[in-house]
Amino acid sequence: MSPAPQRHQSPGPPEESTPDAAAQGEPAGAGPLTSDDRLAELLESLTAELRAGRMPDLQAVCHNEPELATELLRLWPAVLIAEDMASGVLAWEAQSGGASGQVASPQAADPAIAGQEVPGVPGQSPSPFGGGSGFGLRPPCEFGEYQLEAELGRGGMGVVYQALQPSLGRSVALKMLRSGDGASDEEVSRFRLEAEAAARLEHPHIVPLYEVGEVSSRPYFTMKLVRGTTLAKRLADGPMPPREAAEVLAVVADAIEFAHRHGVLHRDLKPSNILIDEQNRPHVSDFGLAKQVDSAASLTRSGAVIGTPAYMPPEQAAGGRGDLGPASDVYSLGAILYQMLTGRPPFQAASPVDTVLLVLEQDPLPPRVLNPKVDRDLEIIALRCLQKLPELRYATAGELAADLRAYLAGEPIAARSGAFRQVIGRWFRETHHATILENWGLLWMLHSAALLIVCLLTNAMQLAGVTTAWPYVGLWTVGLGAWAAVFWWLRHRAGPVTFVERQIAHIWAGSMVAIGLLFLVERLLVPRLPVLSLAPVLALVSGSTFLAKAGVLSGRFYIQAVLLYLTAIPMAIWPKFGISIFGLVAASAFFVPGLKYYRQRAEKL
Repeated sequence: MSPAPQRHQSPGPPEESTPDAAAQGEPAGAGPLTSDDRLAELLESLTAELRAGRMPDLQAVCHNEPELATELLRLWPAVLIAEDMASGVLAWEAQSGGASGQVASPQAADPAIAGQEVPGVPGQSPSPFGGGSGFGLRPPCEFGEYQLEAELGRGGMGVVYQALQPSLGRSVALKMLRSGDGASDEEVSRFRLEAEAAARLEHPHIVPLYEVGEVSSRPYFTMKLVRGTTLAKRLADGPMPPREAAEVLAVVADAIEFAHRHGVLHRDLKPSNILIDEQNRPHVSDFGLAKQVDSAASLTRSGAVIGTPAYMPPEQAAGGRGDLGPASDVYSLGAILYQMLTGRPPFQAASPVDTVLLVLEQDPLPPRVLNPKVDRDLEIIALRCLQKLPELRYATAGELAADLRAYLAGEPIAARSGAFRQVIGRWFRETHHATILENWGLLWMLHSAALLIVCLLTNAMQLAGVTTAWPYVGLWTVGLGAWAAVFWWLRHRAGPVTFVERQIAHIWAGSMVAIGLLFLVERLLVPRLPVLSLAPVLALVSGSTFLAKAGVLSGRFYIQAVLLYLTAIPMAIWPKFGISIFGLVAASAFFVPGLKYYRQRAEKL
């Protein structure tokens, strides 16, 4: 039995005002802040907290600034990534991976190998023993009952040593916090969570936990020392043979399925966290970002981005857009398989920010484009794991393992049967711009009412025998134009307007201009057409507007586009009631998504 960890509260920083409280006052004589200025002020204050070594309470700031909450949640992940590039604050490493796990080789004692600098962790001492751990430990030295022999590696939060436990005569991997006794309460809590997650998992292909404890108020835990290499180093030599890749990943997927069944999500699967022993057997390590599924508590605040960009699923890269579950780890397994087959991750760019944007928006190249030797079935398996929508991936890591073994046995794979559903899912998925619709939810519901009223008034005038064009022109140009001005004023009051919102506004404005010009076209045609003769074109213009929105915001708007296009047919067949028919369909096209995104925003707040 491993001794229970001693409870220890590390000394925290002196109390200071919260980010939002610090930003309350204004300089004497300054005018009222615009929403853009206020947003910039809040981000600057939150960033200052981050640079001071504290994780700001973003949820508290959003609660106190509800009108800016959506913009804060959208921009904060990019701020975190930028800060990570500048100072290494975040708990994730650059996509090349670091030595956050532990692996020993016959050359582990060699400083050039054991203490190699980890890419993406700025500020690391180039010397393997030069104070890199944050509190002066220089192997060889004693640490409690252990004798530290060499530093194996380090990541964003922890440092791992090869150590000897004389009482049992065994070598172990000993992990402790890089910041030592100066660690924050959150770092200590996350470190303990990693130990708790590993302690729940006894599996032959998960690195086992031996002991948890503290020495001089410095928490640590020990694990089995795996002698061999990492998958990351193995892939540095190029792609693996397809069958070997399938065999290795099937074993890893089994281990992750075991973790999921015991309520643990890994959330940071990548090649550097998969250790390959001397018998070529894989072992999953580093549960530093693990989450216990059955625990309501979370050490990750809303809007935080944790993980490694090239291997994290879109719902994780978005910093809180969507819940994480077993399918999130399945995505990471697919990213690892992709690299095993091609020699590179599915997404890589010049910076972590660009990589995250690729993860959110782009589809990966088919593996056979990069490596023609890849088997078609393995390509399908990898691409199914990498679907943007979690429901289109394998539901469990066990299903992935089963498909890999079906491939190895020459049997049909299950991934082929879902190919059509995956195509449909890609068409109808949301883009990462869809979150801006949370700013428009209530406004779209109001717009649906305004549009329906205008259509019903138009139909009433038509049935009353009004044949002069000017009343209709006034209603559809001056009336709707006035509502558009009110709409835009209300949107500005809610917070800063993004570039994408301006694009959507231009599409909407273009449709209004086209509708207004229909009345002029009716008068210019020879012979002159009666007023509202071109009314069915309203549905065609509106359908095209939603088609553009589908490409920019969400593929679900293809449904509204098709319905509006089809609405032109009954409008032409029953011209006396065509405008009312259009009003009902168009109002519904705005009201339904408006209600959805209004509720989505309300849930976040």
